[in-house]
Amino acid sequence: MADRTAPYPNYNYLVDLKGPYAPDALLGGFAEVTGISSEIHVADYRNGNEANPHVRKIPGTHTVGKVVCKRGVVNSADLWDWVTQTRTTGVGGARDVTITLRDETSTPVQIFKLFTAYPSKYTLAALQGKGGGEVLMEELEITAEGLEITPP
Repeated sequence: MADRTAPYPNYNYLVDLKGPYAPDALLGGFAEVTGISSEIHVADYRNGNEANPHVRKIPGTHTVGKVVCKRGVVNSADLWDWVTQTRTTGVGGARDVTITLRDETSTPVQIFKLFTAYPSKYTLAALQGKGGGEVLMEELEITAEGLEITPP
């Protein structure tokens, strides 16, 4: 792949939740994905006999941020099935989730892999009888143990 200096657009991506019924089929059609992040916790340390009274920074454990996927409600229970599977089987509900960023020609350019991921929260937007014509949205919060960013 040639070096690219222009940033990629944020609207062309695929989310693969690795569904149990059709593992090769993509679940989703998400309108928004937020929260992809990794944080390294840094500890302060100072030797008691050090002449210079400064604190050293020591990297320690890391955590992966909660990823939130939002989509319009469709005639599918795939997200709720995953929540139910996790509620009833615990660690049996773990999946590896893949989010693939694509360029303007739909060519994959970067892959974000969430390892040992679970749904930690499901939210349905407010149901309102005022008839505004807005799309009903559902939101799935995913908690993962690991994050890896790789080329395709």
